[in-house]
Amino acid sequence: MLFLVRHSLLFMFFFAILGFLLPTLSLALFPFLSIVLFCLMTLTLLGMKQNELVKRLSSRSVWGYTFLHSIVFMGVVSLLGRWLSFSDDLLLAVVAVAGTGSLFATPAIVRALGFDSVQAMAMTISTTLCLPVAICITLVFYQTGQVDLDWVSYLLRLVIFIFGPMLFSFLVHHFSPEESLNRFLVRISPYTILLVFAFPFGLVGSFRVLFDQNPMMALNYFLIATGLCSLFFILSFILYRKKGKAIALTASITSGNRNVLLTYTIAGALLGPAFLPLAGALQIPTYLLPVLTRWLNKVLIK
Repeated sequence: MLFLVRHSLLFMFFFAILGFLLPTLSLALFPFLSIVLFCLMTLTLLGMKQNELVKRLSSRSVWGYTFLHSIVFMGVVSLLGRWLSFSDDLLLAVVAVAGTGSLFATPAIVRALGFDSVQAMAMTISTTLCLPVAICITLVFYQTGQVDLDWVSYLLRLVIFIFGPMLFSFLVHHFSPEESLNRFLVRISPYTILLVFAFPFGLVGSFRVLFDQNPMMALNYFLIATGLCSLFFILSFILYRKKGKAIALTASITSGNRNVLLTYTIAGALLGPAFLPLAGALQIPTYLLPVLTRWLNKVLIK
């Protein structure tokens, strides 16, 4: 178990490959990912000071990042998609990915990299709160059918995955003896990263289905997914480089990680037939990013 924790960044990528090799198990896990998501969010928030998190969320820098993460990148990939003559379905999918909030696993990944997980959590929450606006923009401009967002579903998930864990964490910190709670958190905190393994494993199955049906199309989707992750990562790093290495890499990895599961849960079929296979293809480059980020961090130190 300790071996998995110590090498967790590498194992995230390994589980993405494993999910591709075992599509039946990957597809079987997919319906349960929302439960894993809730557990990860709760445990991650439980280990953070809520006052500090709220303070970060009220800062202008976090919302400036959110504007870049969603609105700016949506415009960039839209222009690139039109320039590359993407089909309507594929253009809708890539713009939806660009508007997607950061993965809830991001703070755990950032902590594993040794950076500020509270800042990453603030960025994750702010980009998630911006998600309904981004989805509306995407559907109005890139979806030709009737726009019928499941707002009830979105609001329920917002409460369950953000406000619920935050309230639970606040109540636990308020009523539990601090010494006992800290001892418990120190004991379990390293193992929360293990929950992240479920996401690459469970999401990549849809990409494997496409690969079995049309290998060349699957290859194109993989190249597009890799290009999207690289674009988000590199542009964020360039724009935040002057703020220091730690902030730049935190912004980069937060930007590269996209919570496509939540976006698909909210908008579903409105995102078109290309979204879910593209979301599956994203898992491989997404979970390779933390490994590359650790290597880049060591290079920059030198």
